Amino acid sequence: MAKDKIQKTLEIHNRKASFEYHFLETFTAGLVLTGTEIKSIRQGKVNLTDAYCLFFQNELYIRNLHISQYEEGTHYNHEPLRDRKLLLSKRELKKLQNELKNVGLTIIPTKLFITDKGFAKINIALAKGKKLYDKREDIKEKDIKRGMERE
Repeated sequence: MAKDKIQKTLEIHNRKASFEYHFLETFTAGLVLTGTEIKSIRQGKVNLTDAYCLFFQNELYIRNLHISQYEEGTHYNHEPLRDRKLLLSKRELKKLQNELKNVGLTIIPTKLFITDKGFAKINIALAKGKKLYDKREDIKEKDIKRGMERE
């Protein structure tokens, strides 16, 4: 029964991030997961909206990535909001650490997906927060685009 719900390909987008931030540069990173976490991801039970990345002892972790508990998991089930390590090359990690020294920059997840080989990957972006007037301009552009499509 659970195998019917599991998807082979999956893409979960963080739409709120594109509204709140300007993306300067994007990276694709692997995730260190447990068995029940990957099963929940394949069922699509992931929430990226409040997640962000931080450095701890020269390693990049993602915090507040909510992966719901696996329904058929036993006492070995995972914690939904635990910190998960991201897998990037040393060159990419150094580049991100140097860029984060600039005030106002942060690293946020933009998309979580499953590759053809079955691995969970996450796209992260070095981002700068938008001002209120930038957000208003985005809303105006969306409204204009919708109006053009209706006509």
